[in-house]
Parts: sequence; structure tokens; C-alpha cells
Amino acid sequence: MAGTFPIAAGSVTRWSADIPRTQNLGRTAIAVLAIVFLFNLLGRGSAETYAVFLLPLEREFGWSRSQLTSVYSVYLLIGGFIAPLVGTLFDRVGPHVVYLCGLTALGLANLLASTTSTLFEFYLYMGFVVGLGVALVGMVPASGLLVRWYRARLSSAIGLAFTAAGCGTLVFVPLTQLMLDGSDWRTTYRWIGITFLAAVPVLGLVVPWRRFAAGNPEIKKAEKADSGQIGWTLRAASRTSFYRGLAVMFCMTSMSMFIILPQSVAYLIDEGFSPVVAATAYGVTSVMSVISVTVTGYLSDRIGPRPVITASYIGTGLGMMLLFLMSFHAVMVLLMIYVLVFGLSQGVRAPIISAMSARKFAGPRVATIYGTLYALNAVGAAIGAFTGGLLHDLTGGYRAGFVVALILLLCSAVPIWAIKELRTYR
Repeated sequence: MAGTFPIAAGSVTRWSADIPRTQNLGRTAIAVLAIVFLFNLLGRGSAETYAVFLLPLEREFGWSRSQLTSVYSVYLLIGGFIAPLVGTLFDRVGPHVVYLCGLTALGLANLLASTTSTLFEFYLYMGFVVGLGVALVGMVPASGLLVRWYRARLSSAIGLAFTAAGCGTLVFVPLTQLMLDGSDWRTTYRWIGITFLAAVPVLGLVVPWRRFAAGNPEIKKAEKADSGQIGWTLRAASRTSFYRGLAVMFCMTSMSMFIILPQSVAYLIDEGFSPVVAATAYGVTSVMSVISVTVTGYLSDRIGPRPVITASYIGTGLGMMLLFLMSFHAVMVLLMIYVLVFGLSQGVRAPIISAMSARKFAGPRVATIYGTLYALNAVGAAIGAFTGGLLHDLTGGYRAGFVVALILLLCSAVPIWAIKELRTYR
């Protein structure tokens, strides 16, 4: 279905331009956006809390860092590879079943994690089941629902839903760290699981799912008018240097970022910052993407994606250098600068790349084409998370990981300058 993907947010000041004139339909469209934002916040926010469980699990079980980060890798891989199937399920059974099953999976995963004692169980619950749950409540169903209610401002609607990931991280990660400080990791997992499971019947009853699934009748008419378009096929798209360049950028950027992200809280604690400060820094860094996605989406539409993406790579590189410096001299001022620079650069590239893919390969198969890019992004993230843990085990520190991450980041920026189709794209 066209438009079923996260894309960059543009101007959000004139929602009335694509909300139907009927007041009830307008309120419903806003309610739909609020619900997909909430579920994406719950899914990504709860999944990112794994970063603050690394040290408690390492202390209790003696598992290596690579073993622990591999659990995170499994979650990323499952979420990426299952995304196309979630889209098919959404089209067949509707949002009610998909969203509530996803929230149930997340609740059960956290509840069962509180009882585990083996690494295999963590792979199963916090890797496989969490990956499934996040995919079921994430951007694939969000995009499928929003495309039924927004047309001219679809980019802005999906962009705002996309920022829920950063907001969820800001809310859940520091809160989870506070819970860990007051109890233990098993109790914390248990309460997260109980809360999510308790929310399932509430959201099942109070949300008008049938009304949401019906969509805007005016948009349905427009979709029927466009249904005769043939558009791109996956095979044809994959043969273009445009597609291959986006694939390299998506995969290598996520590989670079996830060498650092899963261990960033543990790293800051090891360098002498308090657990709450480390978790808050992690959350604030993620939520900065709310600002950056909105602003840079607007700039990308005005001046083109290349300068915006390039600036984001520079900011990310500077953030990695600041982390490296903190391994020699960890002071609060460096942490604050890192949070600002790295945070404003984080989350910029994925929505813009998604928008470039959507516009270039527009047509009935646009979601399929984007789905393959999304899967490559997940593969890169999983490889990066495992590599970061492995480098920590081999070297006993984090500096090697920072160096490798920076090299991969430089390589991922090459296509936007080296490939003519990307360099000249507007």
C-alpha cells in the first residue's frame, strides 16, 4: 500500500489542508495519529530499556557483553524481517488485532523475563518476542493506518508518529533506571509486564478500532482512482544505483550507530556517571530526534536531502569523538555537548532515506521496496550491536568500538556524494 513507511516530517502547521472539512472526520484523524504515536512510544520505549539492564544482568549471571548485546541483535533482526509480514497481517485482519497482539507480546515478554535464569530464555523473550511485539505496534501498522486518514499531509503525520520512538526512550529508560535503583531487575521486568498486560483490555475497549480501520471515504475514492498505476517492481528498483546507494547508507549507518547505542548507558556508568544520569542522557539523546526529524524534514524538502544528511553525519561523527574523549576525561560538560550534538543528528537520516525511497519508487509496490531497505537497516543494526559487544570483550573497553563505528559512519556517507542519482536528487 502506498505510503506505508516512516518518512520525514515536513511542515505541520496546516493540518486542515488534508483533514476533511467534516468536523467529526477531522477529530478522528487526529485521534488516529495520537493512537499510533502512543503504541509506537510503548513499543520502542520499552524495548530500549534493555540498555539499562545490561549491567545488572552481567553482574548476576556473568554473561559476556557480546552475549548480552546479541539479545538486542535478535530483537532488531526479528523486528526487521517480520515487518513485511506485519503489513500483510494488518491488511487482512485490521489494526485492532495487530496492535493488541503486539502489546500483549510485549507484556508477556517482560513478565516472562522476570522469571528467566538462562541466556537462551533471554534470547527467546527479550529477543524474539520483543522483536515481534515492537513490529506489531511499530511504524508498519502505524503507516498502514495513517495512510487511510491522511493524504496531502501524510509525510507530516508519519513523521510525527516516527518521533514517538525518541519520546518513548526518554520516558521509559530513566523511569526504568529509577525502578532498578529501588528494587531489582526481576521486579522491574515484572511490573513492566503487568502494566502492559493491564493496558490491553483498556485500549481494546476505549479505542474505536472499527471506525479507525474504516478510513476516510474521500481518501478511499482517491486510492481507487490511482489503483491503475503500475509503478516500480522490486527487481527493477534493486537494479538502480539509487536503490543500492540507499541500501548501503541504511545498512552501514545503523551498523555504525548500534555499535555504540546498546552499550552507551553501561559505558557512561563505567566512566563514573551515576546510573540515573547515564539513563537520562540516553533518553534525552533519543528524544532530540523529535526536534531534528521535524526541522530537517522541512529543510530536506526546501534545499534537498544531500546537505541535510551530510550535516547529520558530521554531527554524529562529532558525537562519537566526544564519547571517545570521555574515555580519557569524563566530565559533565562533554556529556552535555555530546547529548546535544549526537542527539540532534540521531534519527535524521532514516526518515529522509525513507522519503527518498517513497518518492523515487512510487506505486503499488512502494511498501515492498521500502520493506527490503528496512530489513537491511535491521540487519546492519543487529551486526553493529553484536560487534560492539564483541569488541568490548576482546579489548576490555569501548575505544575500539568508537573507532570502528566512526570508520563505518564515514563509509556510509559516501553514496550521497559518489552516486550521481543521489547527489542530484531533489
